[in-house]
Amino acid sequence: MEKILVLDFGGQYNQLIARRVRDNNVYAEILPYTTPIEKIRENGYKGIIFTGGPNSVYDMSSPHYSKEILDLGVPVLGICYGCQLIAWMSGGKVETAPVSEYGKIEFTAEKSLLFDDIPKKSIVWMSHTDYISTPGSGFRITGSTDDCPCAAMENNEKNIYAVQFHPEVTHSQFGSKILNNFLYKICRCSGDWVMDNFIENTVAKLRSEIGDKNVILGLSGGVDSSVAAGLLSRAVGNQLTCVFVDQGLMRKDEGDFVEKTFTELFDMNFVRINCKNHFLSKLKWVKDPEEKRKIIGAEFFNVFWNEIRNQKDKGFFAQGTIYPDCIESGKGDAAVIKTHHNRVKIPSDVQFAGVIEPLCDLFKDEVRRVGEKLGIPKELVWRQPFPGPGLGVRVIGEVTEEKIKVLQEADWVLRDEMAKNGYEKNLAQFFCVLPDVKTVGVMGDHRTYDHLIGIRAVTTDDFMTADWAKIPYDILAKVSNRITNEVAHVNRVVYDITSKPPGTVEWE
Repeated sequence: MEKILVLDFGGQYNQLIARRVRDNNVYAEILPYTTPIEKIRENGYKGIIFTGGPNSVYDMSSPHYSKEILDLGVPVLGICYGCQLIAWMSGGKVETAPVSEYGKIEFTAEKSLLFDDIPKKSIVWMSHTDYISTPGSGFRITGSTDDCPCAAMENNEKNIYAVQFHPEVTHSQFGSKILNNFLYKICRCSGDWVMDNFIENTVAKLRSEIGDKNVILGLSGGVDSSVAAGLLSRAVGNQLTCVFVDQGLMRKDEGDFVEKTFTELFDMNFVRINCKNHFLSKLKWVKDPEEKRKIIGAEFFNVFWNEIRNQKDKGFFAQGTIYPDCIESGKGDAAVIKTHHNRVKIPSDVQFAGVIEPLCDLFKDEVRRVGEKLGIPKELVWRQPFPGPGLGVRVIGEVTEEKIKVLQEADWVLRDEMAKNGYEKNLAQFFCVLPDVKTVGVMGDHRTYDHLIGIRAVTTDDFMTADWAKIPYDILAKVSNRITNEVAHVNRVVYDITSKPPGTVEWE
């Protein structure tokens, strides 16, 4: 399999760059800038992309890399900080720009293989306070803006290219074409990263690795664990046991839907543990969101591992780990593994033949494509992001059975109405929140003092930033009317019009 290396210098778009490369049917992996050059040399990459980053290259405490990487004979593309780093490494000069550039800027391209089939004038996305005042030795300027005389440069002889802007974001008009040119016209990739091949190859690999042993998978009902279960079921059938911990904090009827899906569609053993009362007892009087998260996470695995201990032939342990869960971050001087709920620590008293992570090379959008090809229902494959602690962090304040019921019903109305009017396709995520607030209302000439429901809906490409969704007033009015009429103990509905930043998508 051909591979492109995304060398991370602390850029916020590192994963987005890798995803854009994979969208072009070329596999990309992310490594931190602390990766030794020997490892890079031996991996046989078709090309290397330097990411952006928040630092200044002339500050020696900033992330740097050995100049040898430019002499490996492997094509290199530098983006933003990566562009400045290439200039600095090749003897150029980088300094504070007289005028910073942020947002959409008009870019003028000169003749270059990187800009093949791209108009001379186009809009790109800039985000920098430093600039290249003098390109490095052997480089020529191939692009500029009004305030950035070196917005792109190249050393054609060494196959090294650099752009000050971000081609990986959708705001850059021809960013996708620029990356495609780098992959196919400069790196000479063939495009062998195809989802059909992934399923076929992974199933064969799983059968070989597992043999006649059993596999136990923790099934949350989310996209990742569901697709992992589908792959394993296709590979080893009823050698797979899925353990589903239903803590009572899922959306309305979601637990029943998960059970029905996996018992009817797939050949596997399915164990459902209903433990709502146990979780509610642990959450009694707890209001702090971080404390709730810790309790829910800890108890989930206490219940899960207690069930696993009862399994006689444990075999392998499978996880729905995906690529972003386990890549190293290039931020700061010390690279650290990002912790995630999909990376499960196995208790010392539970022994397995090994750990299987069939999705560990994939991003979320790739996981969804695999799920579709496996025949997993759309409701699961395209399930919106849902917090690990479930409704426990959408009920603000103490979590009670009554509050969960109110929120489940309100959220169901919102989702039902969005599905009926077809507006859900315009939204990246939408849900209800139950704040710890009651308000005065009037229903049937009677005074009420009951719950307030908040509606949150956003549009976004990558969830790093998000805009509040401009849902038409008539749709919001219908949703509000249905919630206050159909959901007991709710007398008011509000709509959250905060973007990210300054807010986050979730309330807690």
